[in-house]
Amino acid sequence: MRHRISGRKLNRTSSHRKAMLANMAVALIKHEQITTTVPKAKELRRTVDKLVTLGKRGSLHARRQVLSVLKDPKLTDKLFTTIAERYKSRNGGYTRVMRAGFRYGDSAPMAIIELVDRDPDAKGQDSGPVQADSEAEGEAAEA
Repeated sequence: MRHRISGRKLNRTSSHRKAMLANMAVALIKHEQITTTVPKAKELRRTVDKLVTLGKRGSLHARRQVLSVLKDPKLTDKLFTTIAERYKSRNGGYTRVMRAGFRYGDSAPMAIIELVDRDPDAKGQDSGPVQADSEAEGEAAEA
């Protein structure tokens, strides 16, 4: 029996699960909306809500705790300035999970998880190589 045991195992070891949720939290804070499976989205919601609560606290200790999860000072700064200001009057419920059909390959239930009142311009930001920048670098290397 699983009495008083919280959290999903997601068929992963504890270290893999911790790293995966940290990576997904980084992606969610950076893009403010990501697509994943429903169980992962529901588990990620717990992690990100705790990080936003630490961001609202704003102390040095809270910043160090967030940095130990996110591993990126720029995203930690975004969490403590932009996102914490956005949710300063909200008591929890910073994320929204919406079902998004089923994945083609294995029919896994998919979901979109996003920050409530998100910034639409953040979606897809720094998500891959930009064609114009790579062409400019190639021309500079040839010259």
